[in-house]
Amino acid sequence: MPLSPLEHDRRYGELDQVIRAYAGQPADDTPDKPSEALVAYLRHTWHSRPWALAVAERQLREYADNPPGRLRLRLGEFYAIPDVGLPEGEIQQWLYCLADHIKHSVEEGEVPPPATPATHWEWHARFPELGQFLGGWFSQDMPDEFDDHDAATDDYRTSTDPHLVARLTGELHELLALDLDESDYALAVAELGMEVDPPPPYSPSGWLTLVADRLTVPRADYGPPSGSAAK
Repeated sequence: MPLSPLEHDRRYGELDQVIRAYAGQPADDTPDKPSEALVAYLRHTWHSRPWALAVAERQLREYADNPPGRLRLRLGEFYAIPDVGLPEGEIQQWLYCLADHIKHSVEEGEVPPPATPATHWEWHARFPELGQFLGGWFSQDMPDEFDDHDAATDDYRTSTDPHLVARLTGELHELLALDLDESDYALAVAELGMEVDPPPPYSPSGWLTLVADRLTVPRADYGPPSGSAAK
């Protein structure tokens, strides 16, 4: 029978995070040099969940030691490695290579320094709520659903838990603090799911600043409903 979510995460949860880091990226790791995708995974995980690196190393090695057969894959009892562009016969050695790089990074304390996200996975891992906001409210359907960008932002704010709104505000300030070129901000919002242009006359960073300011304005408090008696 298929793995339960709990069993999947227990056995393959961090392995899955490593593999997801390769979305749209070449699996060109060598014994001497990790790929850009693995460096991005290491960078984000070192600075957010360093304990998970040991879990990733163990799960990668265990999977490589015991690759699933066709029957167990068909039954859904194993995690199926997505297509990463490598021949099937090279997957096992590639997994060992990833495990070796992670082990070396942990044992030698080689931590990639903080940097602007370099891959699609890293953008979303570092700015998860901003990805929800831009991908959910500013897709190509936005002009059909809302009158303008402000209306979409207000809809997010009124329909989302205040704790998540606060998280988005923090992520906006973190992104703006990177002080990127406007072309890089345009790339960032596209990577995070925005499919429409910022409203004129704003640049991408100017609009992100406007959104951050709009989200921090206190919500209007109109007092008790009309006719209610004061107590």
